[in-house]
Amino acid sequence: MSTVDSPTPRSTLASLRRLGPYVRQVRRPMAWSALAALGASGAGLVIPLVTQRVVDSITRGGGLRALVPLLALALVVGLAEAGLILVRRRVIARPTATLEKTMRDDLYAHLQRLPVAFHDRWQGGQLLSRAVSDLTTIRLFLAFGAIFMVVNALTVLLGAVVLVVLWPPFGLVAVGLVVPMVFLSSLFEGRYKTVARLSQDQVGDLATRVEESVLGVRVIKAFGRGPGFTARFAAESAALRRTEITKVKILAVLWAAIIALPEIAIGATLLIGGIGVGQGHLSLGALVAAVTTVVYLQWPIDSLGWLLAEANKTASASDRYWEVRDAASTITEPTRPRPLPTPVRGALSLRDVHFTYPDATEPVLRGIDLEIAPGETVALVGLTGSGKTTLTTLVPRLFDVTGGAVLLDGVDVRELSTSVLRAHVATAFEDPVLFSASVRENVALGPGEVTDAQVREALEVAHCWEFVQELPWGVDTRIGEQGLSLSGGQRQRLALARAVLGRPDVLVLDDPLSALDVHTEAEVERALQQVLAGVTSLVVAHRPSTVALADRVALLQDGRITAVGTHSELLATSAAYRHVIASDTSELSRT
Repeated sequence: MSTVDSPTPRSTLASLRRLGPYVRQVRRPMAWSALAALGASGAGLVIPLVTQRVVDSITRGGGLRALVPLLALALVVGLAEAGLILVRRRVIARPTATLEKTMRDDLYAHLQRLPVAFHDRWQGGQLLSRAVSDLTTIRLFLAFGAIFMVVNALTVLLGAVVLVVLWPPFGLVAVGLVVPMVFLSSLFEGRYKTVARLSQDQVGDLATRVEESVLGVRVIKAFGRGPGFTARFAAESAALRRTEITKVKILAVLWAAIIALPEIAIGATLLIGGIGVGQGHLSLGALVAAVTTVVYLQWPIDSLGWLLAEANKTASASDRYWEVRDAASTITEPTRPRPLPTPVRGALSLRDVHFTYPDATEPVLRGIDLEIAPGETVALVGLTGSGKTTLTTLVPRLFDVTGGAVLLDGVDVRELSTSVLRAHVATAFEDPVLFSASVRENVALGPGEVTDAQVREALEVAHCWEFVQELPWGVDTRIGEQGLSLSGGQRQRLALARAVLGRPDVLVLDDPLSALDVHTEAEVERALQQVLAGVTSLVVAHRPSTVALADRVALLQDGRITAVGTHSELLATSAAYRHVIASDTSELSRT
């Protein structure tokens, strides 16, 4: 797996046992299904005994009157077997489908709780394969494989008892069936589970490759990298093919051995039974019944290889599912959340804030101190890599500080429930993330009920209303995955509209005008002047025109704020500030 460390291997039984909390939810349907399946198998084993009576009756000169009840019994038993099979399927289908839905819902909810740091480490395809294919594997095993592993094992044991009852020497045949099965099962488990896990991880990597290629198709085509990406995909696909072939080779050996067991057992039954009949120790009917019993046991024995493969595959799917579920959220809810003072003023304080990314050795922020008064707009300026974007993620707790504190109205944001915090703090990112949904749904993404009037107001503030009205269905137009049917400026303005919807108390804008042309920038800036009035705002700025919107400017250098003042004050007193502004202006002129 390319995104996370390989997990510590565990036994198949231990991996399957982790599904216990979910299996308990369907234990009754599974029990009824198992009883129905066992009843069907038991009914099937009655047929050989009926066959014995029929053959013995014929060989002893019994007439039609003696055969009729036996034939009627065989018909009833056959119908009972078919009916029990129907019951088994009907009983188990809906509960296991519900279990799969519950597990998928729990996984998705947990993904939403996990911090941004987790999602930075994991590939989307890996998470997708766990949420879809792995859970389907688990459902199918619980609905069929787990039940028949037990039922078929009991059927084989019951068949062995029938053989011994028919004639004790047939016990040798029973031992010849059961002992090799146990040995092959223990020999097979470890090897197949390792390969099955590798295959599932490779499927996740392949899904990631497809996802990235689809989302980045414009870049791939623009740089003529289609053949290169195709070659990479082909290499990963070939690796998956090799793994699947290895799985087939392991299964081939196992199945060949297991399928041979009933064939050998039939020959042994005929040999032992023939000797018994010849010596007068066994009736012909008992021999026919014994052979019929062994033939009936072919399916339970032959299926063992497939069921073992499914058990190991499901164990790997369980491990992969719990790898994500076990991931701890570092953004934890306080045990006793503190309320914000009423009314919320929006005073924002950063006190001796330090931050180091997970697995990093050097801090990004080193002792940030900044006070933003209610209704004040502060622009955050600095060269690339100075920590501007990182600082903006700490306010809504996308990351938690590793030192110091961020306070809203005097309350540490870590002492607020995240729902309350994010209801009062809105964010617009430099890279506008839009979803495959309507314009209305993208803008009204935040918590709470949103009216059409509020959506229109936000669109007008972000200067979106005009181009949205020109879309085929206006605000109800679906804008496609990632909003790629829109221009970069249009996507950024929609993200800005989402942030300003509902007039939040604190607004965090990460370079909100970077993708706008000069004409649109001027119009949006005029609208922003209205929005920012009375709203506490922290704005990452690169353009001098954006800086001009702020009441004060904070200069960030190498993870520290080195100067704070108005734009004109810093131009007059800070050479570093003049250098940053000149660098950003030069960069903009080149673009």
